[in-house]
Amino acid sequence: MGFTRRQLTRAVTCSSFSAALVLGVCAPSARAEDPTPGPTPSIPDIATQYPTDNPTGLPTGQAPSLPGEKGPGDPGYSEPPDNIGDSEEPVEVDAKADGLRLAGGAKLAEPKVLDIKFVTEDLGGEERREDSTAKTKFTLQAEVLFPKNSAKLNSGAKARIKTIADEIDKQQSTEVNVFGFTDDLGSYEHGKTLSKKRATAVQTELSQRLGSEVSFNVRGYSEDYPVADNRTEEGRAKNRRVEVSFPKKD
Repeated sequence: MGFTRRQLTRAVTCSSFSAALVLGVCAPSARAEDPTPGPTPSIPDIATQYPTDNPTGLPTGQAPSLPGEKGPGDPGYSEPPDNIGDSEEPVEVDAKADGLRLAGGAKLAEPKVLDIKFVTEDLGGEERREDSTAKTKFTLQAEVLFPKNSAKLNSGAKARIKTIADEIDKQQSTEVNVFGFTDDLGSYEHGKTLSKKRATAVQTELSQRLGSEVSFNVRGYSEDYPVADNRTEEGRAKNRRVEVSFPKKD
């Protein structure tokens, strides 16, 4: 079917008008008076938008710097130790200096293991335990074992002595020292007699709990070998004591 010139012109005009309507829906038509397009807005800084006192908690963005992190001039900056004040450079040591050499014919001592000691004591100081690599020693004040000026064990003494016997048995010790001591009040001879009787009372209780293979060294030293000042009652109480010691198992 043929079209006349007028029909073709009308068809083109309608198509152009339809296209213009579609374009008008999608975007506004440009006009000569439109301002120059502005810059694309930037993504806001997360550290600014979500401030926090913990910079390590920021997931992304620029975290605030720590005090002194920017280097010299930054508040809070601290110089490295080698640059503080007027410190001098370390003196170089001459390994061949005479002062570092052994004298002619001298030799280094043989190496040895130091005897390290551990001490435990109850709050009142009535019982003390010392452990070293070689032995264990229990020290009991006389007041927790005996009445005043007596060598008879009181009601609470046997429980304390049992604890010591258990430790002797645990260490499998076969030789035990039991030494008694007094303060400097009264005569020396009276103190010697009393300290020996008290040591014997403790040894007797221990022997009843240990086997016959255990031997004892029992001594009474009176006021000899004080561990505190006898001029005060507190010191004298510490000097009135019974010590039980025994070697540790190899």
